[in-house]
Parts: sequence; C-alpha cells; structure tokens
Amino acid sequence: MAIEGPLRELGIHDVFQLLDLSRKTGALTVTSVLRDNQGTVYFDHGAVVFAAIRSNPHPLGELLLRGGKITEADLARARDAQRTAKSRRKLGELLVESGSLTSKELERQVRFQVEEVVFELMSWREGFFSFEEQEVSDAPAEANIRISTESLLMEAARRIDEWSRIEGKVAHLGVIPVLAPVADDHPGFLDLRPREWEVLAEIDGSRDLRAIATLLAQSEFDVARVAYGLLSTGIVELRNGVHPPEATADGATPASPTTVMPLEAAAVALHSGEPQVALAICERITFETPELAEGHLLHARVLNRLGRQDEAARAIARGIEADPLNSDLHAESGYCAAWTGDYLDALASWERSLRLNPGSPDAQRIRAARDAASRLRCLLQEHIDV
Repeated sequence: MAIEGPLRELGIHDVFQLLDLSRKTGALTVTSVLRDNQGTVYFDHGAVVFAAIRSNPHPLGELLLRGGKITEADLARARDAQRTAKSRRKLGELLVESGSLTSKELERQVRFQVEEVVFELMSWREGFFSFEEQEVSDAPAEANIRISTESLLMEAARRIDEWSRIEGKVAHLGVIPVLAPVADDHPGFLDLRPREWEVLAEIDGSRDLRAIATLLAQSEFDVARVAYGLLSTGIVELRNGVHPPEATADGATPASPTTVMPLEAAAVALHSGEPQVALAICERITFETPELAEGHLLHARVLNRLGRQDEAARAIARGIEADPLNSDLHAESGYCAAWTGDYLDALASWERSLRLNPGSPDAQRIRAARDAASRLRCLLQEHIDV
C-alpha cells in the first residue's frame, strides 16, 4: 500500500517520523518541481539504509578520489576489475578487496553520502512524496549501513537552527560569491580550512552557491555555511544571482538581497523576474514566522504571478488571520477574488481595504478596480436578466 501526498499537507520531517515509528521497509521518493529535483531514500524496518538525489550524481569513486582516500590508479584498477568481472560487483567492494580502502572508511563515506542526501530532502517544504513498501536488498548501496532515523531528524533540526543564523547574510542559494576588494588593512595571509579553500577555488563570479555545491559534490548546507564564514571575514561578497540590480533614479544601487532581510530578498527576486526564487524564500518565511502578515502578502503576490490563484487566496487568508487590520492584505484578497470571478467578494474586500486605510498609496488603483468590477458585474447581471 502506497503512502503519498504533497509536502504542504504532511511535512517531510513528519513523513520520516511516520516511517520510523511504523518500522516501514521500502522506498520513499520525494519530487520537487520547483527545484527540478528528485530524491529516493530506502528504509529497512524504519532505519535508513541508502539514499540518492538526482542533483548530486557524483559516484562514490569520484568522491573518494576528491577526498584523497584513494588514488587515480586505485580507481582505474577497480573500474577495470568491475568491467571484467562476470558478475556486476560494486566499486566499493573491489576497492576494499584490493586494499586501496578499508571497509570502515568505505562505510564512513557511504554513510556521509546518505546523510547529506537526507538532510537536503529534509530542507524541502514543497513537493510530493510517495512511499512504496518493497524489499530493499536491491538498493544500489556500496556498503551495508543502517542509520537511525531519529538521529537524522535531530541533526536536521540542528541544521535548521544554524541555517536561521546563516540566512541573515546568505538569503538563498542563488546568490553568486565574488572576491571582495582587498582593503589596505586586510591581512595578507589567509588562514583557511581545506573545505574553505575548495569553495574559494571555485568562485569565478558566475557560479552561484548551488552550482558550486554540485561541482564540489558537497551539500548545499555546507557550502552556504562556508560562504557565510568567508563573507563574515570580508574575503568574499555576495551578489544577486538573478539579475544585476538596476540603478535607481538618483543613481544609487538598491541593496542586494544578501544584505537585507529575507522578506526584502524575496521582493527583489520577484521584481527581477524570478518568481520561483521568490517563492522558495517566501515559503521559508511563512513557515518559520507565520505571524508575519507581510510574509503571507508577498507569498500571495508571488503565487498570483505564477498563476496559482487558489493557493494565493489561502495565503491571504492566513495573513488576514495574523493581522486582520492590514489593508494591503484585504486589497490583495480582492484581486484574488476577482481573478476567480467572485466579484461580490472582491468588492467587499476592496471596501474593507479602503475603510482601513483610505490614504493608502494604492487607494486610487483599488478604487479603479472596485469601480471596474462593479460595472462588469452589472453588465453580467443585465445579460442574465435579458
């Protein structure tokens, strides 16, 4: 029997907890249209035994080579043996058999791969999940491992807490790191850790953080954390990866999304023609701060831009629940209702908005929309009465 549904209704953490408590055995597939990505996690009686994600296709051999665990000659010999073997043997098994790698190190590397995939999936708040009960003996794992789902959930919660600190400077993974200008008082010697040097070496002024993570076969979380450290020490700057900011009328350049709060970053992304980026930021904002009415308002505007009026109306309803006296929310509610042809609801929402804030900068546009909707409704009624 399949267990499936949208992540908006049952969060990914709840899905993992359900599979753990019910000691399920089978494969969980999580798909995100927004990210154009898909991940699969295999469970054996509630424990995670394997995971893979489409956006990080780096095979084990490449990761071991990059990490300095094996040499190119070791990898070449293992691949030759794999090609000539009558039965399809796994690369990790051949590396251990040849003495190039210890079984303990193999398990450690495979465990790391699986954990990073799981943590990536646990950061998704939109998408669709489907779990099928099946035997997991055919899972393409390079080593036999079992990871407690409870421990994965605890580590994921810790990462979410840390990400809330990081995103104050690194608003989203679409930003592009560039080397900062060298100040006169900046030290000439950089004392960086190996992982920081790896990220720094891939900064070319065009790759965003997500592309760097894919190139290095590292988790997006780890790359964002390194970028946060490099930014804090003044080694790099972050630019909006959507479009370069346009100059304002007075010649000033608007603030980059990486230097403002996430809500402003989402607004910049929306006005720059990247509603999908704005949507990802808004989903995080409304999830973490549901009491922030402005977050629901911007979320609704993004959803309207994407043609998802029903979801926009629900976002507005949540915003009004958080702040019933917010005139902008009632105005947006009117536009949502008008999109669906509910002109009575639209007129009532616009009237409430104007009563709450008659001096709003948008008051003239709201009155124009109200009058136009009223005339259209009258014409439709006349047509029916003929």
